[in-house]
Amino acid sequence: MDAKPLITDSAAEFRSLLPGGGVLMGLDLGTKTIGIATCDAGWRFATAGKTMSRGKWGRDRDALRTLVDERQIAGMVIGLPRNMDGSEGPRAQASRAYARNLAEAFGLPVLLWDERWSTQAAEAAMIGQDMSRAKRAERIDSHAAAVILQGAIDALAGSAF
Repeated sequence: MDAKPLITDSAAEFRSLLPGGGVLMGLDLGTKTIGIATCDAGWRFATAGKTMSRGKWGRDRDALRTLVDERQIAGMVIGLPRNMDGSEGPRAQASRAYARNLAEAFGLPVLLWDERWSTQAAEAAMIGQDMSRAKRAERIDSHAAAVILQGAIDALAGSAF
């Protein structure tokens, strides 16, 4: 029996892996930090969460497991850092590897979502809220994760069957 793929770039395929909806977690993977966001079970609103320091895989996995269990996460959306021409470089390959590790560790579906412009959109939104430079620096990664997750859930809403 063939198992359904747990990692996809397609919103429609991801949605088919989660027929009952559920809370999703969005991740913006940096080299030093991981921005985290979650959305409601109805996939309407993404909310910036926390930013955690990125360390060795085992430590990251354990910290994320706590959040997955607390929020009863049904699936994950990971920012895929494509180049502006759409090609993928080393950072995208690292994100794909991280997605494989997450899918294996948690057994949850993972959607890889194009994150071009997510940090700029998050920065502009925080400037619009008149947030200080220091606060923006502290919160940019989790807000970028929320931008990534919101883009994905907007697409998921459009791929309803």
